[in-house]
Amino acid sequence: MTTISAGSRRLWRTSPLTYIALILAVLSSLYPLYYMFVIATRSNDAINDTPPPFTPAGAFGHNLGRALDNETANLLQGVINSILVSSVVTVSVVLTGSLAGFAFAKLRFRGRNALLLFVVGTMMVPTQLGIIPLWSLMQDFGWYDSLLAVTVPFMTSAFGVFMMRQYASSAVSDELIEAARIDGCSTWRVYWNVVLPALRPAAAVLGLLTFMQTWNEFVWPFAILSSENPTLQVSLATLSYAYYTDYSMVFAATAVGTVPLIVVFILFGRQIIGGIMEGAVKA
Repeated sequence: MTTISAGSRRLWRTSPLTYIALILAVLSSLYPLYYMFVIATRSNDAINDTPPPFTPAGAFGHNLGRALDNETANLLQGVINSILVSSVVTVSVVLTGSLAGFAFAKLRFRGRNALLLFVVGTMMVPTQLGIIPLWSLMQDFGWYDSLLAVTVPFMTSAFGVFMMRQYASSAVSDELIEAARIDGCSTWRVYWNVVLPALRPAAAVLGLLTFMQTWNEFVWPFAILSSENPTLQVSLATLSYAYYTDYSMVFAATAVGTVPLIVVFILFGRQIIGGIMEGAVKA
């Protein structure tokens, strides 16, 4: 309570210039999203107007309808595929990352440091180097143009393992685990009932980052999926033509594509802020 009171007093003593800077930072971050929505509600000629339009018009439904009617882009299928792939990958990365992080942080076994070093070392390999071998492997599996090809290879993450290991080392005490074992808990029950609840703030951050990364992934889905079975990013790329881009139509589709990201942020936002505040209090 004393720490929180002291933090509140410091907050009230913050200079007004700090609030002004924060407000400007928020507005500058939100403006591209707002401008995208403004163009999405107008005709394509509005993007060349001087000065640029600042208020929405009423053509959003028309522009979105044209995007949905584009049979080449297959936008609705792209949105469904992206939601499915991003959700499965996110849940899997959080579970495997928390399991491996718990093992590396709290369990003692031979070769633990060497395995952790190997996992961290894989983070240094550029993703682009693995595209051709992975493409050949997916061909051998018969997964070309299948959602399995954009889901299974990404169901675990070296960054997720490292992040959860670092958080578990500080957030879960050895005494708490020993107390659970004295009460008769197996290693699995210690993970599920003791460790996983303690890792919830870090899991929320990892889940949000993983969902955003998978949602925005373009190169690999573009290489392995066809236009009949695309993800959202592939559909949006298909809406643009080589010599002409209908920005109002593309921005209308993009605005719809940002809605799942906003929903995920709202769902995980409280956990993320809680984790940040917990870290600030500890500091």
